[in-house]
Amino acid sequence: MNVSFLGLLNLDDVYSLPVYPHSMSHTLKKEEISIFRQPINECLWGTSDFFEGGIILKKMYVLDTNVLLQDPRAIFMFEDNEVIIPAVVLEEIDSKKRNMDEIGRNARYFSRLIDRFRRQGKLHSGVPLENGGLLRVELNHKSFKKLQDTFLEKTNDNRIISVALNLQEEQSRAEQARPVILVSKDAMVRVKADALGLAAEDFLSDQVVQYAKSYPGYMTCAVDKKCIDRFYKEHVLHMDVCRAYLGRNVPVYPHQFFILKDAGGSAASAVGKVSADGQCLQPLSVQAEQVWGVKARNAQQRMAFDLLLNDQIPLVTLTGKAGTGKTLLSLAAGLLKVEDDRKYQKMLVARPIVPLGKDIGYLPGEKDEKLKPWMQPIFDNLEYLFHSKQQGDLNGILAGLGSIQVEALTYIRGRSIPDQLIIIDEAQNLTKHEVKTILTRVGEGSKIVLMGDPEQIDHPYLDESNNGLTFVVEKFKNHPLGAHIRLEKGERSPLAQLAAQIL
Repeated sequence: MNVSFLGLLNLDDVYSLPVYPHSMSHTLKKEEISIFRQPINECLWGTSDFFEGGIILKKMYVLDTNVLLQDPRAIFMFEDNEVIIPAVVLEEIDSKKRNMDEIGRNARYFSRLIDRFRRQGKLHSGVPLENGGLLRVELNHKSFKKLQDTFLEKTNDNRIISVALNLQEEQSRAEQARPVILVSKDAMVRVKADALGLAAEDFLSDQVVQYAKSYPGYMTCAVDKKCIDRFYKEHVLHMDVCRAYLGRNVPVYPHQFFILKDAGGSAASAVGKVSADGQCLQPLSVQAEQVWGVKARNAQQRMAFDLLLNDQIPLVTLTGKAGTGKTLLSLAAGLLKVEDDRKYQKMLVARPIVPLGKDIGYLPGEKDEKLKPWMQPIFDNLEYLFHSKQQGDLNGILAGLGSIQVEALTYIRGRSIPDQLIIIDEAQNLTKHEVKTILTRVGEGSKIVLMGDPEQIDHPYLDESNNGLTFVVEKFKNHPLGAHIRLEKGERSPLAQLAAQIL
């Protein structure tokens, strides 16, 4: 028997104990505790038991379709509890498996996964999971009687809620009752469940970190003015000096930027970057006033140029609101490296095809003509950099150069891309699997830039905390091969900056 033991606790302490490790905390009420009290030697598989001074819990998690389409391995995220898949969920997944996108891939993956468990036992009776839990396909408890007066339509969402509600009613009559929790990524499903008195939780195991708490790539440190003077004089400052002001427990990452300010209140300041080995603070390597006619207008843009023009950093991630200069800075740095320095053979610019608002449907013409509306934001920035005035001028410039390629991410799978500068715009609309597919395409001598705004996502199954861009930022912050900066200030126009802040 594999049970979840939460330690020796006084009964009064149990009332505020978080019991849902995969999601938000849930506070047990006294009446919920009283139905579970019994001797520990009566503990059986699938029961919830209390004994004097300690607690053993078993729960029943009913999964919505969107949880499995987001993460097909979600069934392994609930420790040693029972995971229930309603039959209607299997029908919905089956309808998605022919899709040629991330949703279809996940549907096919889950289909193969559950077929593997089918060979181990009867799914409707329950099959043990490798983490100690139990997987069961629920064929019963689909009566719609309890919902028909509240929600009239027999939608798939309502049918899933009905299964969980009927299971909860059955458990309420059982001698050893267990809590039933509906897990869904759909906010309205959770709201409906809550209105019916059914516990509902979001699936949070796929979330990396809230964007507001994510790694910004820089920090401000108040130091003695002598440290700032020494940094300007010696062009290096040992990290032990900074740690004396930061504290030993504050993490420091490779290529992280520091804004040094005088603790005494004077205007003295400096900007430095942590070395790849994390041992010292170094001045920014890029001192040029302009890069292809683009001048950095704030400290974060200077930091971005330093990362974009550093040949020792093959992965750069840029985040920030609309108008902060992510695309323009990346293209300017790319043109310098490709056209002037000849560091890379070609600059490949791509973005995912995710429409804002209603899709415009099929587009006429050849591939380049079809891509033009999707890639127009890239062309707008290139027109600014090349100072093209007349319509069609840019096409002639790009054709003459031959070193700038604008593509849709649809065509990147299976490729190996060596000696190129790869710029991926709107990367917040990529899933973890898609961003892994892109990064594993990067060949020898190439550099890749991922940029986007995690607060502006158009993908129906992603949010600011589980998208591919946030995932890469958090996973690579400890590695010297990657670097990140969050651009804070909008520079497009005063109107654009105000709209980004107040709307």
